[in-house]
Amino acid sequence: MRPSFPAPALTSLRNREQAATTSWWADIALFSILLLLAAFIVYGLDQMSQPLGALDSSPLSLDLVHLPEYTLRTTLRMFIALFASFVFSLVVATLAAKSRKAAIVILPALDILQSVPVLGFLTFTVVFFMGLFPGKETGVECAAIFAIFTSQVWNMTFSFYQSLRTVPNDLYDVSRQFSFSPWQRFIRLELPFATPGLVWNMMMSMSGGWFFVVASEAITVGDTTVSLPGIGSWLALAIEQQNIAAIAWAVLAMVGVIIAYDLLFFRPIVAWADRFRFEQTASQKRPRSRVYDLLRSTRLVPWVLQALAGIKTSLFLDKLPRMPRIGFKSSARFNRASDLIWIALVIAACMAGILQLSRFIGSTLGLEDVISTFGLGLATLLRVAVLIVLASVLWVPIGVWIGLNPRWAERLQPVAQLLAAFPANVLFPFAVIAIVALKLNPDIWLSPLMVLGTQWYILFNVIAGASALPTDLREAARSFHVRGWQWWRQFALPGIFPYYITGALTAAGGSWNASIVAEAVSWGNEHLYASGLGSYIAQATAAGDLQRVALGVSVMSIFVVGFNRLLWRPLYGFAERRLRID
Repeated sequence: MRPSFPAPALTSLRNREQAATTSWWADIALFSILLLLAAFIVYGLDQMSQPLGALDSSPLSLDLVHLPEYTLRTTLRMFIALFASFVFSLVVATLAAKSRKAAIVILPALDILQSVPVLGFLTFTVVFFMGLFPGKETGVECAAIFAIFTSQVWNMTFSFYQSLRTVPNDLYDVSRQFSFSPWQRFIRLELPFATPGLVWNMMMSMSGGWFFVVASEAITVGDTTVSLPGIGSWLALAIEQQNIAAIAWAVLAMVGVIIAYDLLFFRPIVAWADRFRFEQTASQKRPRSRVYDLLRSTRLVPWVLQALAGIKTSLFLDKLPRMPRIGFKSSARFNRASDLIWIALVIAACMAGILQLSRFIGSTLGLEDVISTFGLGLATLLRVAVLIVLASVLWVPIGVWIGLNPRWAERLQPVAQLLAAFPANVLFPFAVIAIVALKLNPDIWLSPLMVLGTQWYILFNVIAGASALPTDLREAARSFHVRGWQWWRQFALPGIFPYYITGALTAAGGSWNASIVAEAVSWGNEHLYASGLGSYIAQATAAGDLQRVALGVSVMSIFVVGFNRLLWRPLYGFAERRLRID
């Protein structure tokens, strides 16, 4: 005779049985994914440590049987660079936000470094890393990963810095009332508050890495030419051989990879990061991810989290003591004097570096070369400024609409990543053919290619800003019938302004980087050059002229730092003073 249960008890029993079944299937699926991921990582790292002669014995081939391996190799390089960018952003941005003396050095250094093009880094880092690992493919792999890192890290660092500088004051007051240590304040307040914007910038960083993957994997510096197995080098060879079919296969492989890591990695992170939005009213629509739901239903994930919590407790990370205060209280005069001494030391170090660089450049180049290079920089600056304005007009309204509609954000997120990751090199054949056939001016018609390296920084940061707008403020705007231009002026634009500044600042740096590939394009034996600093550096790099490369990179750094100091930094200060949510 079967036992009888009350209806509520029977329902509860069925739910527990269903949850247990789902949990075990979820555990199996998660374990399978982790096993495949581990095998993929071990295989990729093993291939990266092969002797350097293996690249000559197995030259790059456009045979389709090699494309899956090339795709996996490129994906591994990009995720290694993304992890390094994440760690760098947490450390460096926190130092810049917390220490006035560190900010004096870090912020100008970030301005300069984001302005240095990928080719500028490769010119000097290939020899360095190959010297660290002589006779090993590891050196070239490190150079390629470092180049991808330089295309990913800056917008993440600026985003995290902007978030740390705009944490609401009332949250800091609460942390002081609970006597949080600096470590607890960082882990429980600042890092969660910055997480939504950082996640969207991580997605943008992956897309930025795809944009420069050709320059990172098909390395040519003077007489040194190295092509690492990957989609980037596949594209470079296909463009050289004018193989349209191979280009199409590479694009399809990129699309498949982007969809896969968006589904398995970024969508779960976006859904998880939504819990850290700063708001007093619960959002009605949350981003969803089936993979995130799968992780939440497993038994393995809670076990791992419990183990990590135990490790953290055993290491006393939750109970780190406050830093002991120094026995004397420094006066305002002492602080000013120490600041002046620190600034003097920084200026002295900069002057010493400038002197050494001037001697290196002046060994073969004269004043006329410097003046002409500045003229080329002005031409590129004009293109960058115009493209920033056009991208802002186009993508700010679209980004706000996507950010305020989570359902559409979930649908359009992979589309935006695909468009942002689409390499400009794929469009070079059509641009060259059209410009040559129609006898167009390369100085004008090559400029639109730079948009591919500009607009997405603005779009992704605006989406992050709009999605982070508190729900209670949205409801207040609806309750008071704030519409039209008043809605934009009093609600939307002030709310997204700090995020937009981060996007526009990194977009400007991305545009200068994009000028390297957009002002000098080729298709087979056809080569087109636009008058600008990007084509100047590209030609100097191909010729192995280190003095001209150094001059071009230095002039580009001067333009970017000057533009940042005159425009973007004052706007950053305005956002911190007037437009923070308190």
